[in-house]
Order: sequence, then structure tokens, then C-alpha cells
Amino acid sequence: MRVLRRYLSVEIYRSVLFVLISFLALFAFFDMMGEVRAVGRGPYRIEHAFFYVTLRLPAYAYELMPIAALIGTIYVMAQLASRSEFTVMRASSLSMRGAARLLLPPTLTLAVLTFALGEFIAPKASEFGENFRRRVMGATISSEFRTGLWAKDVIRGADGKTAAGSRFLNARKVDTDGVLRKLRIYEFDADMHMMAMISAEEARFIDNGRWQLTKVEELRFARDLSPADERNPPLVLSRKLPDSVLNSEITPEIMAVLVAEPSKMSAVDLALFSRHLEENKQRSERYEIALWTKLLYPLAVFVMMALALPFAYLQSRSGGISLKIFIGIMIGVSFHLLNNLFSHIGLLNTWPPLATALTPSAVFLLAAIMALWWVERH
Repeated sequence: MRVLRRYLSVEIYRSVLFVLISFLALFAFFDMMGEVRAVGRGPYRIEHAFFYVTLRLPAYAYELMPIAALIGTIYVMAQLASRSEFTVMRASSLSMRGAARLLLPPTLTLAVLTFALGEFIAPKASEFGENFRRRVMGATISSEFRTGLWAKDVIRGADGKTAAGSRFLNARKVDTDGVLRKLRIYEFDADMHMMAMISAEEARFIDNGRWQLTKVEELRFARDLSPADERNPPLVLSRKLPDSVLNSEITPEIMAVLVAEPSKMSAVDLALFSRHLEENKQRSERYEIALWTKLLYPLAVFVMMALALPFAYLQSRSGGISLKIFIGIMIGVSFHLLNNLFSHIGLLNTWPPLATALTPSAVFLLAAIMALWWVERH
């Protein structure tokens, strides 16, 4: 059994790697065709485009890993069936449960690899690639927005815990190193009365929630203690400072998250940003769905491998290897489309994030169980 398990694992690893490299080459080709249009704009050259496209490949590998596992395993199982090897295994008292146990080691390995790609490699590579492209082309993060980048913050009271008001930050530009340019800050009290409007030429993050502002212009609005007296207009206090320090819960990481695709973020970043949105009473469903999808996505490898197992029980008369691989491609594409579709539908209908992320895998797992039951009966 150990020899058989090693033999099957090596064949699956080889097939999955071949399928994954084929998909990555195809996606890299299309990405390169899109990047060619930007070559020649300023200092952006063909070698920069190659490097940028290469840095996007880990994210594609993460998304395609379950599909590659499905197609690669179907190919191996179809080969075993066509050469009657699987028939010999069954004649040697290999049950369906035993066949599932043979698939367990490569399934666990591919699931762990998928988690590592999605949590550690792909987010860092994608972030570095986007920053590299902007740095070479001389662009900034907020160049994609008409009014700049907006973020909401909470003004804490003297105890540092209770919310005393709200703060809205607008940065016209955000450099790749996290420096905010042309910053405007609007502060409101608990009743949403404006307390201050602050503008700064730039803001640099120091540490522990502190930002260093330079070339600061500050307008503060102070009312008399008897607001019923209309003869006491609000007082406007104006001052200019060479620099000042702003205490805020917003960090450069949060500013970077605002322009990042949730699907390309790590689970840790998604959890932190979701909590930040909840504390500021903002909608966080999009990031919560992305978080649960990120956590459950490695389980899709188990589902895809379970779907591949029934193909070993189909003899050559049930269709050639090419037909079985085509069916596997259709199943993998359907899973990917359904996964993305449910993310949007769940967001529109305010479904629970866990249910939204779990439903596609549950549907295909049910299909795998029904297929295994059918081949066992027939």
C-alpha cells in the first residue's frame, strides 16, 4: 500500500504541476499582451512588464490550484482506468474508501500549498508588483480616483476608549512608501457638528498611530456654551503650523487596503480591516465574505479531488481521456464562476458571509458524493 500511495502521489503531483504551468503560461501571455500597450510610456520598458507579469503569477496559481488539482487528478485516474491498472487495484480488494485514503496525502499537500500561496506569497507578490509598476511609471495610488483617497476614523475621548466624534481623511495622492500628499482632515463631534478642518502638505506615519504633518493649516470652530443665543456666532480659530502630530487609528497598511482587491489580500489583513470598518460603523460585508472565502478556499482542493475520484471507475468505453479532461475543465470553470457569482450575490442580498463563502464548495461536495454513490451502485 505504501508503494501504491507513493506511486499515485508522484503521478498526481506531476500532472497537477503540468496543468498549473500550462494555465500560468496562458494567463501570463494574456497579461503580457495587455502590458505591451503601456511599454514606452515614460521609463516603462519591456523588462519592467515581464517582471510585473511574473509577480502576478502567484495570485493566479492560488486561484487556479483547485482547478489544476481537479484536472491533473482526473488525468491520472483516467490513465489508470485506460491501462486497467485501477481494475487490478480493485481486484486486489481496493475499496472506494481505500482509494480515497490513497488520495489523501497529495490532497493535504496541495491544500497546504494553496493556503501558503493565498496567505503569504500571493499578497506580498501582488503588492510589490503594483508598487513596482507605479514607481516605475511615476504614478501614485490615488491617481485612479477623481477626488483622492478617503478614509474614516474615530476620535477617541480622554480615556482613549470612548468615541468622541468622527474624522474623515482625504489624501489627493498616496505615494508607494505610504506618504500622504495634499491631506485634508474634517473632524466632527458626536452630533456630527464640524469641529475642525485641517490641511497639510504631507503626512508621514511615525509609530503607534501617530502621523507627522508638515505645513499645517488648521481651522477650528468653537461655539459659546449658550447655543440658544443667536447673537453668539461660532468662533473660528485659524492658525498655521510648520508641523504637528495627528493621533489616528489609520495606518499605512489600512490606506493601502483601501485600493487593494479583497481577493488579493491575506486573511490577516482582511480580518484587521473588517474590524476597523465595524468600529467605524461602516459596511464590512465585502471584506468579511473575502475573509471566509480565503479561509475556506483550501478546502476546495478536497472537493475537487473528491470529484476526480469517480473518473477512475469509468472504463474506456465511457469516454476517452480527452473527453474526461474536458469534463474536468468544465467542472473547474463552473466552480470558479459559481464561487465569484456567490460573492457578488451574497453581497447584494446581505447573506451571512460564512454561508456565502461555503455554499459553492458545499454544492460541489454534494455533487461529488452523488457521483461516488452512482459509480459504486453501477
